Amino acid sequence: MPFTLRGGTRLYWKREGEEKLPPLVLLNSIGTDMGLWDACMPHLLRDFQILRMDTRGHGASDAPEGDYTLTELAEDVHAVIKAAGFSRVSVAGVSLGGMMAMELALSHPEIVEAAVLICTSAEMDRKAWADRIVKVRSEGMGAIADLAMGRFLSPSFIMSAPAIAQSLRLGLVSMNAAGYAGAGAAIRDMALIDRLPKLALPVLVVTGTRDVSTPFTGHGERLVDAIPDAWAVSLDAAHLAPLEAPVPLATAIRRFLLPHKDVGNAADTLYEAGLINRRRVLGDEWVDRSLARRTPFNTDFQAMITRIAWQEIWGRPGLDDRIRRLLVVAITASLGRWEEFALHVRAGLSRNGFSQDDLKEVLMQTAIYAGVPAANTGFAEAMKIIEELGAAS
Repeated sequence: MPFTLRGGTRLYWKREGEEKLPPLVLLNSIGTDMGLWDACMPHLLRDFQILRMDTRGHGASDAPEGDYTLTELAEDVHAVIKAAGFSRVSVAGVSLGGMMAMELALSHPEIVEAAVLICTSAEMDRKAWADRIVKVRSEGMGAIADLAMGRFLSPSFIMSAPAIAQSLRLGLVSMNAAGYAGAGAAIRDMALIDRLPKLALPVLVVTGTRDVSTPFTGHGERLVDAIPDAWAVSLDAAHLAPLEAPVPLATAIRRFLLPHKDVGNAADTLYEAGLINRRRVLGDEWVDRSLARRTPFNTDFQAMITRIAWQEIWGRPGLDDRIRRLLVVAITASLGRWEEFALHVRAGLSRNGFSQDDLKEVLMQTAIYAGVPAANTGFAEAMKIIEELGAAS
């Protein structure tokens, strides 16, 4: 487990993804740990190398007694970024994490390339936070659990995802009260709003339409007004957007940060992006053979399916590769497109895209919804590939 020691406090962090991709730092809200981002991770790791950390007082990081300051928390992030070996990063933060991102960008403009500020604010009700801190320190985390949960998630989401809501509550009430109170003091005492015009970097402000804690009115709008050339987007979510709207949030982050890359001709860019997805799913060997067989007659067709099928569809964030592979297998079996069926069965089994049990269940489902003859042929074609792969291994 990687820890960075700063000022006697251990800070837990995790670095994930391919080293060739641009680094993105994800910061969590007060009362949560880095797991807040779990549902977003599959949709971000395809484009970014991710650095997550547990804020001081949260998760596996130490929780020293006393008040924390926003400057102190931002310096923690700076220390972790340096420990991870990054010199320039983009930062996305939720609530307290967004406040930390703003402070980091103001204090260390040389290290922050762009910022995504999610369900956050530059100024909160000082008295309300002072009262909450006193309550936590005198009565423990259980005393503010109902208040916090009512602000974290919308009632409709709690009803539709009770397991997620219960897990969030358990994590909240079991966290160190000193850590929550210390971080709460950083929110209470922050001095950001008057400094925001000094931010000279691309900034996206994300607000939730069901967020009662930091809605656009009074919070998001003030960020947009104060930060030069800030962009804004609204999601159907309450305060913890990574839990309620992980795919729309990941999509917003990707769309905002990726255009800052140096891209050339749009068609070429889409083709190259599609080729990356095609190689990831089917493997370099198959793709290289396919490209080598191009002729003047089919080159435009190959380019078109690479741009549209492999980039526009296989590049979408809503489903992971495993689900897309299995969908293709079911559809091609139902339509009797056995050449394409064999291609994706072979690629899925040989590249650990899905298991034989996954394949069997898909074909069983196909038998009911597309007919037994289609599934029967599917099993026969799949058995040929399974035997072939078994003989080759």
